[in-house]
Amino acid sequence: MKNMTSRLALLAGLTAGTIVLASAPDASAQELQITGPLAGAPAVRRLRLHRDGRFDIAPHATFTLLDEFRRNVLFGARANYHFTDSLGAGLFGAGGISYNAGLADELQTKAVDGRDCADNPNTLACRRTAVSLCRGPNCLEESQLGSIVWMLAPQLTVVPFRGKFSFFGAFFMDADISLFLGPAVVGLNERAECTKGECADNFKLDSRVTGTATFGLGFNFYPTDYMSFGAEFRATPLSWNTSGFDIAGPESNFPDDAIDTNDRSFHFNPMLTVFASVQLPTAINLSD
Repeated sequence: MKNMTSRLALLAGLTAGTIVLASAPDASAQELQITGPLAGAPAVRRLRLHRDGRFDIAPHATFTLLDEFRRNVLFGARANYHFTDSLGAGLFGAGGISYNAGLADELQTKAVDGRDCADNPNTLACRRTAVSLCRGPNCLEESQLGSIVWMLAPQLTVVPFRGKFSFFGAFFMDADISLFLGPAVVGLNERAECTKGECADNFKLDSRVTGTATFGLGFNFYPTDYMSFGAEFRATPLSWNTSGFDIAGPESNFPDDAIDTNDRSFHFNPMLTVFASVQLPTAINLSD
């Protein structure tokens, strides 16, 4: 009897709660209407538009990163025209010099000079590496290590973020982050191709031009209305033979005692660019 009474009380409570909820009025949010001098006003007024309708001309120095054998330093310029403050198009160009990385110097000292294969070509070690390693002082640099000689890239630039940069609260600069993407034409120095039986006596560099894409991320700082500086991180992926070694053959067979397209491997070729830029015309546009 006691259990029956408890169940009836619980059922009565649930029924009463359902009736109350069903009869409650619908809730609605009221739209807040701004009146007075702020009605229809934009979130920001008199915003400095550093890119809108302006040419951006930037001399730069570009350094390749994560190089295995040869480091490259490219000098050039970037020129963009910005249709709006967030969209532009332009051209990146560079050409420069290269020098041995630490691994190449060590390889020259220990694997080439240390074994003296120029005077002792018939030793077992020298015969096994006859196709992949040249013989003589500084021969790696002069005859087989690949390098980037020049680069030309039309690109589209998008600026998704902008704001201010504070240096310990002492001073402030306008800043933005840009993204860029485009095709690229790259000039390379690379070990010349040779067939089986010829490569042991054929160490020389040959030039090659290849097409690829380039993309990256830029950080830009504006100390004045018409000058800026910053850095860009760029990737230019392509396949090439950076070492000049016989590393693969048809269907990945190794070695095939030949130097050809099978010996090229894929690299992203990351780069760091530092630049100083001038915006023209020098007068800056302002938003409403």
